[in-house]
Amino acid sequence: MSMNAIGIAGSGLDVNRQWLNAISDNIANMNDVTPTSGPAFQARYVVAQAGIGTSGVFVKGTALGDAAGLIKNDPTNPLADANGNVRVPNIDLGSQMGQLIMAQRAYEANAKVVSDAQTTYQAAIAIGKGN
Repeated sequence: MSMNAIGIAGSGLDVNRQWLNAISDNIANMNDVTPTSGPAFQARYVVAQAGIGTSGVFVKGTALGDAAGLIKNDPTNPLADANGNVRVPNIDLGSQMGQLIMAQRAYEANAKVVSDAQTTYQAAIAIGKGN
């Protein structure tokens, strides 16, 4: 196991945490309604990039979804226009749930690497001390 395993897996934990936060934000706002004259909530997507050599991974930036969203007919909504339409985000719950599962599993895998590396390093230190 590389001596940098904790650092590399730790960088993965950070990216996965930010990915989970973005997904949570998207799911929490997927039912937001705005007037047709305004923009819809824009879904947030984390853009990750591999580091150089053994430096792990990092968040390069954030991409935003389409502000045009979808037009939905909801004449009882107080934000509806004269035609009874409102604007809603173009966020698919099924897609977000799939992303959520992948991000959660990736986070768990990186956490396991950190834990295993710590155990391995502690065992190597104990061997070095002659215990």
